[in-house]
Amino acid sequence: MPKFSSKRRVNHSASEMFDLVADVERYPEFVPLCSALKVRQRLAKPDGTEVLVADMTVSFKLVKESFTSRVTLDRANLKILVEYLQGPFSNLENRWTFEPKGQQDGKDVCDVGFFLAYEFKSRMLAMLMGSMFDAAFARFSTAFEKRADAIYGRPRLART
Repeated sequence: MPKFSSKRRVNHSASEMFDLVADVERYPEFVPLCSALKVRQRLAKPDGTEVLVADMTVSFKLVKESFTSRVTLDRANLKILVEYLQGPFSNLENRWTFEPKGQQDGKDVCDVGFFLAYEFKSRMLAMLMGSMFDAAFARFSTAFEKRADAIYGRPRLART
């Protein structure tokens, strides 16, 4: 099963980065391959988490696929878990973590962790979209960092 994992230090607070990733309705504006995203359901749970059920459409050239996932937003622990519910995958798991790292040059910094594992149900779809998915996921972290710079202001580069 293909897996992708990254950890990046960014010049934005963990809270800002959490908010940016949690704002799933905006993904079509900047996330590679995401052509549409619709939140079907939003539920605040007693434990303080928020759970969304969302449909995401990914497109590349003539290939277009949609899938449904459950997104658990755990603001207190600065974690986001995406669990696959329905669509062209046999398995899909995505996790985000946001770890505060204090300040650097007067600006809050944090480490953003991204993990993704996926497997298509169809071998043909895996052949058509597999390498393209791998390339897109490698650009995910950069896309979110650029979006944060655009929304929160572009800080000086952090040293890791």
